Amino acid sequence: MPSIHKRPEANTLGTCVIALFVLASPFAIFAAEPPAPAKGLGDPGQLRALKIDTARTINGQFTLQGKDARQQLAVTGEFVTGQERDLTRTVQYDVAPAGLIQIDATGFVVPLADGQGTITARSSTGLTASTQFVVAQYVAQPLLHFDNQIMPILTKFGCNSGNCHGKAGGQGGFALSLLGFDPLEDFERLVKEERGRRVFAASPEKSLLLRKPAGVVPHGGGIRLPRDSHSYEVLRRWIAQGLPYDTPEAPRVARIEVFPRERILSQNGEQQMLVVAHYSDGTHEDVTSLSQFEPNNKDLAKVSSSGLVTTLDQTGGVAIMARYHGEVAVFQASIPLGAPIDAVPSPRNFIDELVFKRLKILGLPPSKVCDDATFLRRTSIDIAGRLPIPSDAEQFLADTDSNKRDKWIDKLLASTDYADYFARKWILLLRSKRVSTSDARGTMTMHDWVREALYSNQPYDQIVRDILCASGDIEQHPPVNWWRQVKDTSDQVENTAQVFLGLRIQCARCHHHPFDRWSQQDYYGFAAFFSRVGRKYDKGYQANVERIYHDRGVASAKHPRTGAAVPPTGLGGQPIQLTPDDDPREALVDWMTEKDNPFFAPALVNRYWKHFFGRGLVDPEDDMRLTNPASNPELLDALAKHFITSGFDLKDLVRTICRSQVYQLSAESNDYNLADKQNYARFYPRRMMAEVLLDSIDDVTLSRSNLGGAPGLPSETRAVQLPHDPYPYQYFLQIFGMPEGATACECERVDSPNLGQNLHLMNSAEIQGKVSSPVGRAAVLSADTVRTPEQKVREIFLFVYSRPPKAHELELALKHLGKAKDKQAEKSAIEDILWALINTKEFMYNH
Repeated sequence: MPSIHKRPEANTLGTCVIALFVLASPFAIFAAEPPAPAKGLGDPGQLRALKIDTARTINGQFTLQGKDARQQLAVTGEFVTGQERDLTRTVQYDVAPAGLIQIDATGFVVPLADGQGTITARSSTGLTASTQFVVAQYVAQPLLHFDNQIMPILTKFGCNSGNCHGKAGGQGGFALSLLGFDPLEDFERLVKEERGRRVFAASPEKSLLLRKPAGVVPHGGGIRLPRDSHSYEVLRRWIAQGLPYDTPEAPRVARIEVFPRERILSQNGEQQMLVVAHYSDGTHEDVTSLSQFEPNNKDLAKVSSSGLVTTLDQTGGVAIMARYHGEVAVFQASIPLGAPIDAVPSPRNFIDELVFKRLKILGLPPSKVCDDATFLRRTSIDIAGRLPIPSDAEQFLADTDSNKRDKWIDKLLASTDYADYFARKWILLLRSKRVSTSDARGTMTMHDWVREALYSNQPYDQIVRDILCASGDIEQHPPVNWWRQVKDTSDQVENTAQVFLGLRIQCARCHHHPFDRWSQQDYYGFAAFFSRVGRKYDKGYQANVERIYHDRGVASAKHPRTGAAVPPTGLGGQPIQLTPDDDPREALVDWMTEKDNPFFAPALVNRYWKHFFGRGLVDPEDDMRLTNPASNPELLDALAKHFITSGFDLKDLVRTICRSQVYQLSAESNDYNLADKQNYARFYPRRMMAEVLLDSIDDVTLSRSNLGGAPGLPSETRAVQLPHDPYPYQYFLQIFGMPEGATACECERVDSPNLGQNLHLMNSAEIQGKVSSPVGRAAVLSADTVRTPEQKVREIFLFVYSRPPKAHELELALKHLGKAKDKQAEKSAIEDILWALINTKEFMYNH
């Protein structure tokens, strides 16, 4: 049984007392046992074929157009087991005829002279594969295009990155646009600023643009462009040509694509990526060597500057972003564990089917389904934000109905506790906070409106419409309160995108988003939807309370660089034509709630998935972008379609998730899934959020915190019922990470443990006062002369853990109670037990 520790005594005797149940964890989630060995992909068997890919081969050949063209090859081995593995760096390359190209051991091709030829790759076993090539216009000297050929070099080598010349204000007196989003401005800064010292056409080698990155003169960024590098030569030749800019007919990069798009890789395996740029005139070229690469999970894979992906020793899925000239594309790799999966729980819905399908691909066995006590406590916390009371626990554990879990979920969804809990979640997301005492009226009416919408199960699309299209004042329409917090157009744009579309588009306000497709044109097209929001104060209304209305007129937003009037445009969509009488906010919500909108439904189901599993399918949950794909894209799509089909029914979504076997998996790891963080092979334990933890301590100790004090709030208000921040100030909620509602990001809530939290639970006067309250749980139980000590201990455990005590726990508790000689000593002993139990992980964590 557990060891014994001391509780700081809260009474005047100052004596140190007795028991801390450092309980042997009933769920092995905090163990650090090494996983059992697994086979991964296993032995691929005999190599049966090779193939050479360029991602742009047409009719069996690819073309190198001009002396600056480059081509990265990818050689794939096909094995008798059906596996495919990258062999780019293990084969031997031969070229015929010689002298036309140069190819190194990594499969990187450089032209040497015009002509046609064949590249042959040969494996160690003698298998071969071939591809044809053409080198054309090698001796031609066309003018170089600044945007197409110079800007990619500056980006590749970090010159215009955020920690160099691309940061606000530049570096060392020289500024470039971040990642080259404004090539014309960059051209003028290079050519015209500093009286032309940066570039010297008469003697290119003396240009600072070459001398600094080549290390000829001191450079804070070190050597970036060796003088024998191809990129150095391209810059030198551009300067020598007289610093030409682009001609009006010059093609532009329309998109990029990567090869392969996805692949199953072994742990510590390799895959060479290829990146191809497609231009507006229909041409294409390999740009692998000038692309930038970044994994979305550095625990799973790393990637070199040449696009070589190397997986690490963990299981899961990883996305590698390729970025070239403002365009992005993604390669996705699955890294299986390859453990035997003898059985999985019987699927109950499409969530189970798709998660278990993914686990089978990865060879990652799921844990068993959790027991009834765990399910009862888990769902009560996640759906209703509270612990089940002992009578509910007793009844549920004794119930033999095979449908009792479904019925319990339905009971929770019908409760006011569900509405309270999720209203708290949404109020914080909607930033309904009290900045001054005059705000209390707005925050409380907004909270009541959200709570009622959730309780009555108003469709989510209608809730969003009511918020975004709110007009009038808070008495007529409480969602108007949202507009009190988001007064600036930028706040309206960014909060709407982040909360309701799962998109972080803040970067696009000033420049092209570095990790997504959004440009300033996209940003200000979205901003145009908010351009006709009017505000006024009417006589007779309270101070600082505004009326929101549609200000009649043509909706548009001014592009900050071009000065053009940008019409209302859904992200990734076409401009919407509106009359001056049309409220553009209505058009915005119409676009958002269309059944084929790629953002609205996925954002909500992903946010709710994060609520119930601790991690979104896309994580962070409000950063959904091409370069941060879902860990299970098929599941995200299925959840979104189900949500739309249900009529945007929030309770149905909660019910569907909680009824799944995946949600009901045990938090106890098996021999293989302890390290899993993204595939939901087990339930991921997480500490109760601050409000739920405080309410739970209050329930266990029978001592309610004073969260009232603000106008209209009763003194018995629970933390999850707060319509805004507590008044008076509540230290417990702050130290356990309750957000202030200052942003639209759920990341503002801090759920990670720290030493201050531990000390507060163990030593603070607040907790000691609750445990030893003269009218608290310990006092009530010690005064009870009817129930036996065993019954009292059972009630405590049902309150704290939603389960009866185990034999060894009961023995220790009764032994401690048996030392009491009188009622006061019994009360103190019960205080010890309560204090000990609320300091355990089993209490603090939802598991």
